[in-house]
Amino acid sequence: MLLLFSETVLGSLPLQNRLVMAPLTRNRATDNIPNALMVEYYSQRACAGLIITEGTSPSPNGLGYPRIPGIFSPAQTEGWKHITDAVHPQGAKLFMQLMHTGRIGHPLNLPAGARLLAPSAVAAAGEMYTDAEGLQPHPVPQAMSEADIQAAIAEYVQAAKNAIAAGMDGIELHSANGYLLEQFIRPNSNLRTDRYGGAIENRARFVLEVADAVIAAIGKDKVGIRLSPFGVFNDMPLYDAMEAEYTYLAQQLNARELVYIHLVDHSPMGAPPVPDSIKATFRTTFKRTLILSGGYDAARAERDLAADKCDLIAVGRPILANPDLVARWQTGAAENAPDMATFYTPGAKGYIDYPTLG
Repeated sequence: MLLLFSETVLGSLPLQNRLVMAPLTRNRATDNIPNALMVEYYSQRACAGLIITEGTSPSPNGLGYPRIPGIFSPAQTEGWKHITDAVHPQGAKLFMQLMHTGRIGHPLNLPAGARLLAPSAVAAAGEMYTDAEGLQPHPVPQAMSEADIQAAIAEYVQAAKNAIAAGMDGIELHSANGYLLEQFIRPNSNLRTDRYGGAIENRARFVLEVADAVIAAIGKDKVGIRLSPFGVFNDMPLYDAMEAEYTYLAQQLNARELVYIHLVDHSPMGAPPVPDSIKATFRTTFKRTLILSGGYDAARAERDLAADKCDLIAVGRPILANPDLVARWQTGAAENAPDMATFYTPGAKGYIDYPTLG
């Protein structure tokens, strides 16, 4: 049997194969609450060994995009429970990605009383889509006080507890793609002069404190993290010390024994390539599970698993468009093409209507 389709374990969690459904923002959560449409979507894709959910906010302040789900209210927790109840009987395991958007947002997308927060009062380049008024420039966020930082850590902890209460097998901290955790790591978005700014030991402090607090709350075997070294999405430019600083992060995360690190490589979508050297550094430095993602097909996934470059392979667009991707890859069947026009639109079209084999 091919490695990709063989059983394995994530920590102590058995997985039916080594294929991971990558976290994919789909903007279907009306009023930021998971719904029946989302139950159908996730249950259709339970062929994966592990499903990492779309980015889910631990805080009202983190709902930067329209129609993304949260995990801070009882209604949201109950909505997610319907999803885990539908997926688990089919064999897939579920980790919830906790995504606080930080400065990547707009007040028109936030609920009443929420604030657009970031490490520093530096607006991101570009625009944010709002349902109310279309595209709007990214506003200048409020720089977080120490009290705001401690409150955000507490929100992550409660969100992790809520995710477990909803039946999730664990959580993934989204410290990639220019969102709040990565905003602290990167020197262009973190201009602080206190103990959360300056040298990488300080800029990484918030991420590591969140990891420590969540591990203390739910256990290290239930906590993974997503990183995007050399990623430039959401105004995160490259800088000279990046490889050294992400090596430091790999060392610190290894010491905490999180269950996995998930490295994202957006070069297939036009971003700068992630050097093989940094992937190799994470492979040798981090002793637990490594997930790689970015432009994989079945053949390349099998090659990288066989070469021991990683333990699991995450895919996004292929499983978005092919709910039965495992069966298609096992048989060499043709794949549906993803409909990019419906990636982020409300409703069933382009979401739960992709055809399956036979």
